[in-house]
Amino acid sequence: MHTNSKQFVWITMDSIVTKIVLNMQISRRSGQYTMNHGNGNPSLDKVSFNRSGSQDSLDELSLDDCYWTEVENIKKSTDNSQEKQDVVVKEPDEGEEEEEWLKEAGLSILFGEGSADSQESMVFLATLTRTQSAAVQKRIDTVRQTLRKKNKHHQIPDVRDVFKQPAVSKEKDEGLNELQPAKTSEVAQEEPKEKSEGSIPAQDSKGQSTPAEDVPLPETDINLEVSFAEQASNVNEVSGVRNEKEDDTLLPNFRLQQDKTGITKIGDLAPQDMRKVTSLALIELTALYDVLNTELKLQRAAKVKVKETGVFRVPLSILLEQDQRKVPGTKVPLILQSLISLIEKGGLGTEGVLRIPGASSRVKALCQELEATFYEGTFNWDTVKQHDAASLLKFFIRELPLPLLTVEYMKAFHSVQYLPTKQHRLQALNLLVILLPDIHRDTLKALLEFLQKIVDHRGQNKMTLKNVAMIMAPNLFTDHTSSIKGVDQDAVTSATRTANIMLFMIKYQKLLWTIPKFLVAQVRQHNIVSQKKNVKEKAVKKLLKRMAYDREKSEKAEKSLADNDKPQGFIRVQAPQFSKVSMAVQLTEDLKAGDILARFLNLESGSSMTLTREEVSLYEIGGNIGERCLEDTTYMKDLSQLNPRAEWVIKPKHKE
Repeated sequence: MHTNSKQFVWITMDSIVTKIVLNMQISRRSGQYTMNHGNGNPSLDKVSFNRSGSQDSLDELSLDDCYWTEVENIKKSTDNSQEKQDVVVKEPDEGEEEEEWLKEAGLSILFGEGSADSQESMVFLATLTRTQSAAVQKRIDTVRQTLRKKNKHHQIPDVRDVFKQPAVSKEKDEGLNELQPAKTSEVAQEEPKEKSEGSIPAQDSKGQSTPAEDVPLPETDINLEVSFAEQASNVNEVSGVRNEKEDDTLLPNFRLQQDKTGITKIGDLAPQDMRKVTSLALIELTALYDVLNTELKLQRAAKVKVKETGVFRVPLSILLEQDQRKVPGTKVPLILQSLISLIEKGGLGTEGVLRIPGASSRVKALCQELEATFYEGTFNWDTVKQHDAASLLKFFIRELPLPLLTVEYMKAFHSVQYLPTKQHRLQALNLLVILLPDIHRDTLKALLEFLQKIVDHRGQNKMTLKNVAMIMAPNLFTDHTSSIKGVDQDAVTSATRTANIMLFMIKYQKLLWTIPKFLVAQVRQHNIVSQKKNVKEKAVKKLLKRMAYDREKSEKAEKSLADNDKPQGFIRVQAPQFSKVSMAVQLTEDLKAGDILARFLNLESGSSMTLTREEVSLYEIGGNIGERCLEDTTYMKDLSQLNPRAEWVIKPKHKE
């Protein structure tokens, strides 16, 4: 039965792909396509796509044609290729989905047996916002009801006990009140006013319509200090979430609000803090979807046999292991780096650099040769044409056995387009990027940066942001046919949805790699409470109490010496890599992290110092954070007040 169903879906998809957007009448004078969907007659003629047609100037191509031409090119390139193995998705039983969610959120302790760290979970729960707590409570209730039906006897804590504030969290601590998430009543953020659907397109001096992406729109601040779900809930309570149809061709210039304590990017935090951010991001994403009444489904890929050698159709995790043996520290697959480098070397101004496909016979031969010789270092890149390299790059992305956006979150990425406003979609994409595994996130970042470079050369290559999004969407959002159940089978709707998501990821990619300040604040709060809990646990045993006393006495002596050398209003900056390893720096209102770096570098200008300005950063270490790399625009006085117990160290940046 399963096989027949799968074959039926394959036939359906083939029918859709070969019969979509038909009876298209091409007007060469206007350079536009007129689409006639007919009256529901299923017997439509197949549109013929040919290679010569793809060579036409992009001015004569509609966006739909870009998408569907790419789909047709993908079909042609895979007709005679090796059949890849479908990813089998495990459909969870009733209640299992919520259990998996709680595990991903780091809260499996709430339904497991023999938990030894329940207090740690309670500390974590104490940092949650109102909407985050409601999202967790909803999943706990579902798990409890499911286990009751199955007559299981797990000790599921009562919701009233789960969200009861631990006594320790009520104690006042330095900076704790400042780290609490802002109250939603104080931050009723209005949705940005966007142009209506009926807006007249801008025209140039000759009266010709200009691409909407080139039309300057007002800048709109993105609030990262308050939970996204809390913002959405507040707007929903006050005026109701807007559900009108938006014009996705008009994209606001979203920008980050200035933050004196510094913006935190993915990669800036220590691993232990990043794990907390990931757990919080999943809870926040779920809370946002709950508030907006949108279903969030996470999938689970069953273990299947995959290739463990080669460069194509190999999971990213295995590729990374291979590449790190060859080049230690590698974070992005070497094959992808090589293809991007080759395309950039050939010139990003080449017309149709992504749109025009390489010759299928050459691409197939190159693929086989790369499989055999890439890691031997004998492959001759000089023989590869630019369009062939672009075809190989797209082939690499779409043929990953585990998708770049992952099986777990593919449906979540698809559902972003159902969110009411552009700001909600951007917020959801931000959280989803945080949730991706490191290798998938790093690879996606490299791909999006490359695509932005192509868009930057649109004046020469005739590839606008929308064109690039339309072409890359069917390659990035490949879902391995129907193995992921529930994916929308309407090709036109799917094309629009995925292309818009692709467009958002390219245009707003710098925002997507930002960790919202409210998540960092929750991590700081969690660390403060955990530290107090640990101190109390140490005081229980006499031996540890004695050790703590001796340590405290030693630290007080060291602090006293340091205070003599560090007057009030100063911080001491350590620079072990420099000849001047330490410096007392006076805090002023306008002192920034970049200013401190400049002082040390100026002192090193006449030495044999090999580190450059681009290679080092100032780090915030300890106190209420594990470790955080500071951007140059961070105001040091504001940050030192937020984390008065931190140490300040200049050291080499983490490699990206």
